This record gives sequence, structure tokens and C-alpha cells, in this order.
Amino acid sequence: MIMLVAIAALACVAWVVLLEARRKNVHQWLGAYLRQRSPARPAGPVHIMFAFVDHFEPQWGRPDYDIEVQRVARWCDGYRALASRHRDADGVPPQHTFFYPEEEYRPEHLNALAGLCKQGYGEIEVHLHHDHDTEAGLREKIQGFVQKLHQRHGALPVDPTTGQPAFGFIHGNWALDNSRADGRWCGVNNELRVLGQLGCYADFTLPSAPSDTQTRKINSIYYATDDEHGPKSHDDGVDVCAGQACRGDLLIVQGPLALNWRNRRHGVVPRIENADIRAAYPPTADRVALWLRQHIHVRGRPEWVFIKVHTHGTPERDSEALLGAPVEALFAHLESHYNDGLRHVLHYVSAREMFNIIKAAEAGLSGDPNRYRDYRLPKPPMFNRPQRADDHARQT
Repeated sequence: MIMLVAIAALACVAWVVLLEARRKNVHQWLGAYLRQRSPARPAGPVHIMFAFVDHFEPQWGRPDYDIEVQRVARWCDGYRALASRHRDADGVPPQHTFFYPEEEYRPEHLNALAGLCKQGYGEIEVHLHHDHDTEAGLREKIQGFVQKLHQRHGALPVDPTTGQPAFGFIHGNWALDNSRADGRWCGVNNELRVLGQLGCYADFTLPSAPSDTQTRKINSIYYATDDEHGPKSHDDGVDVCAGQACRGDLLIVQGPLALNWRNRRHGVVPRIENADIRAAYPPTADRVALWLRQHIHVRGRPEWVFIKVHTHGTPERDSEALLGAPVEALFAHLESHYNDGLRHVLHYVSAREMFNIIKAAEAGLSGDPNRYRDYRLPKPPMFNRPQRADDHARQT
């Protein structure tokens, strides 16, 4: 009888786990997760490229204008104070990349962020929420926004090959290349190709789990090729490899995705580790170790590991945690446990710098990745131009 009860209990637990996994779309990527294998540990130190990317939305929740201003000011003042207390192996403070939404453009907010970035604490890139869009509509939105960011605020580097501004991208609502099952929040099936043509150097949207927009391919840096006729062309792709020229319409730079068995719901169901940092899921030592274990790297360069975490930084419920003790502890832990110069070397990087180091690895370069922060795309002009008198004034 006791045996029957135990079997029934185990069956119930298994059923609950399966239902939860299905509800959170784990079936889409579980096979890849179970098949992945980390390479053998390199003989020398592992260099860790750590990037913090932010879906930075001052108008989140449609607040009054004064709340928007307070949110941006809180970040400019708070992050400057926080990051100034920390340094990586190269003497660089933590870098925060602000992916700012096109549809929320306010020049005064961008001027404030540009001032923070000019002081060495991060960079500005492109974020977009759109719905039932067309290729023409996408082109118009991106082209206009890129020119505003570059010309008015000194953001975005100039591609030395094309002479045009280049940008990193995060898709709002995770729906890159029309990847939601219901077709909402995009509408453009050839979005990867369009973004590449417009100067996007890499996409930083993923991981998006538990959303159904999550790709089968996980914990990877790869080129995706757009089939133009169907959605979610980045569901798979070709891994970037050291010393090999690869092709595709868009480079996809993923953050870590895993199952966290040390953090289980109801003591049974493992939590999805999707590198999202917020008040309800603060960064911990266990999470950092799990990010590192996914060993995201360019094939053939296992001693360079890329960790990209993300957040939605402006809502008050999360910004307090992101600018306070939890992230302070994260940086302190990274610097004390992953920066001894023997086993690990820590490098705080922006999204652009992460891309440049990836491209250096692809070109077959090795050694200290700090040398390649500006390898392919130079610093944005904001770092080279004088501060304007109206940089913090409201403009219309």
C-alpha cells in the first residue's frame, strides 16, 4: 500500500512538472538544453565578457511626464554612483547598455542618458515595439530613429565599411521576426534581413523564455538567415566559429538559458533561468555560476565566455533593486570570485564591445579580449564631442 501511494505521488509530481513545462514552452528548447556539452576547461584563465542590457522604457505603464523624468534621473544619478564603486580587470566600470524604444522618443531623456554614457558608464542602442507592421513601416521607424540617436545625441557607432550608423537591437515583446504564435507585436516576416540591411550589427533579444518566441537554439552566438516567407527564421542558425567566415542575415547574441534546480517552485518544479534581473528574481551567486556554466562562446575560442543579462530597468519596483544592494552585490561577487587573473578575468562590456570581441574571435584573434573592445565598430561620437549647453534641457 505504501508503495502504491509513493508511486501515485511521484506520478502526480511528474504530471505537474509536465504541465508546467508545457505552459512555459520548455518543450521548445529542452532538447537542445539536454544535448549541450561544455568544452574542456582551457589551460589558462577564462575571460568573462559581462554585458548588462536594458529594455529601458521610461513610459512603462503610461505614467505622467514627471514620472518619466524622475525615472531617467534616478538611473543617471543612481547608476553613476553604483558603477563608480566597481572596476573590472581593465579598470572599466560596469557597462549598462540602454536599449531605448523608438516609440517613446523624447530628446531630453536621450540627452540625459547620453551624458551618463559620455562619462563612461554605458551606451545607447535601439529598442522597438510595433504591431501589425509592414516592411516599409519597419524601415521608416528604424531609419528615422537611428538618425535621431546618431545626429542629435551622438549615440551609435559609424560602420567604417558603409559609413553609416550601426546599431544593436532588442525587439519589444520578444517578437523578433514575427515570432509570436499569434502573430502580434511585429508582423514583418523578413525582419532579420531588413534589420541587417538597415545597419543592425547584432540582435540581443534572446533568451525570451518562457515566451513562445523562444528559439530552439539556445546558449549560442550564431548567424540566422531569413527565409522571408515565414516567421522566426532565427529559430536555428550557423554558430560563429573562430577563424572561419560565416554568413547570415543577422548575428544573434543570446544570453544564458537553463533550468535552475536550486530554485524550484513549490520545491518541485525548477525555475527557468533566463538571465532576467529584477526585484523578484535578484542576481545571486548561484545564478552567476549557472550563467557561467552555459559557456556561451565562439566555437574554437572556449577561453572567452560571453554572459549577457537583461532587465526592464525603469519601473520603480525593479529600479530600486537594480540600483541598490542586489546589483551592488552582483558586481562585488563578480569582482571577488571571477577576476583573480588565474582562473578567471572579468571584463565589463557594452553590447557594442561584446559584438566587437565576438568578431575578433571570429577573425581568429586570441589573447586578452580587452584589446578588441573597438575591433570592428568604433566608439559612438558621443565620446568624442563636447558637451552641449542644452544637453539636459527639455526639447520639443
